[in-house]
Amino acid sequence: MRLEPLTAAILVVSASGAATVPPQVTFTRDVAPILEKNCQGCHRPGEAAPFSLLTYQQARPWAKAMKEAVRLKKMPPWFADPHYGKFSNDRSLAPKDVDIIAAWADAGAPEGDPKDLPAPLSFVEGWSIPKPDVVFQPPQAFEIPASGTIEYQKIIVPSGFTEDKWVQFAEARPGDRARIHHMILYVREPGSHWLKDAKPGVFFIAPKPAADENVDTAALPSDFLVGYAPGQPPEIMPPGQAKLIKAGSDLVLEIHYTTNGAAATDHGSKFGLVFARVAPKERVLTLSATNGTFKIPPGDPNYKVDSEFQLGTTVKLAGLHPHMHGRGKDFEYRIVYPNGETQTLLRVPRYNWHWQLWYNLAEPIVLPKGAKIECTAHFDNSPNNPDNADPTKEVSWGDQSWDEMMVGFFNLVFPAGMPVKDIFPAPATAARR
Repeated sequence: MRLEPLTAAILVVSASGAATVPPQVTFTRDVAPILEKNCQGCHRPGEAAPFSLLTYQQARPWAKAMKEAVRLKKMPPWFADPHYGKFSNDRSLAPKDVDIIAAWADAGAPEGDPKDLPAPLSFVEGWSIPKPDVVFQPPQAFEIPASGTIEYQKIIVPSGFTEDKWVQFAEARPGDRARIHHMILYVREPGSHWLKDAKPGVFFIAPKPAADENVDTAALPSDFLVGYAPGQPPEIMPPGQAKLIKAGSDLVLEIHYTTNGAAATDHGSKFGLVFARVAPKERVLTLSATNGTFKIPPGDPNYKVDSEFQLGTTVKLAGLHPHMHGRGKDFEYRIVYPNGETQTLLRVPRYNWHWQLWYNLAEPIVLPKGAKIECTAHFDNSPNNPDNADPTKEVSWGDQSWDEMMVGFFNLVFPAGMPVKDIFPAPATAARR
């Protein structure tokens, strides 16, 4: 039989792909290493995943579901367009790993020789980071009602630090994942007037700015230390880099509770910090490009919103974190250099608000003074969006999940002794509190 060139090429590619999968795939030799590297961070007791994948006995019942999830790229969650940017925390599985999991499921999920198992990973119970040096949590429990809308709850906790502290690892741990939409830990430096009238140690609702059609009320505090939302990882800085908490600072804990039909009490939410063992050479700061002036028309399937942040000095860009709610459709980050050159860093063509991911650049990018971090997002407010709370309503910026947000978070890296004010051009183009 004579094969046409294209057909022959396809067969060669298929054969070469099949050759990468062992003829007899087993859990212990082939699947367990993949799960350790890509899955067990979430699929273990006390984490966000609904079941554990630490052992063969735990994984075996889910073999066919695992095959479907990796084939459809539902798991591990990763939404970056591979044509733009390289990321150190890329969660996507290599094609060979996908084929191994599928072959294992198709073969009836054999266990294999226990001697082939890799050494188990060591986890600190209750944390995804090393054991924290200090843990902050609300000094009182919060009663969550069975129904209704709960405004963002804040509580101020004095740090008690008498000297500057450099944080290399930070993690937010919700006490009730079923009823907590997100958590954020902010740093309020000494002398700050932000929330100056709030009493420490008790939950309160921050006053909202007066409504004004011409005012962007989306400004976020600049010292965002760490946050939690489904899929959001802890803050892990490489050696030589850390976030700063100045001596005498207060910590502002923000928790967004939601109701689900049953009352509950949250007394376990907490934030853990691990300090750098050596004073870092570089400081990491989380800032954002936001736009809170949008008005998404009812039924609009592709409404565009832009935001930008201009730099007042040279810094390095290390990570990106797009944030929207249920109508979020896609998100893109670009750099516009002072000479007009534009570089696309990240494109998320199918945004999934159930997974609030960070995209950490494989190599930080040096951004010169005057460069702009530009963000473009599209929103689907049509009836075809299954996550749309109400396609008949105009949608604007708001705290609740049925409202919307457009935030392009990013991590900047700069010399540890450089004043933060230098990052902002004069006159400032980014609002701060």
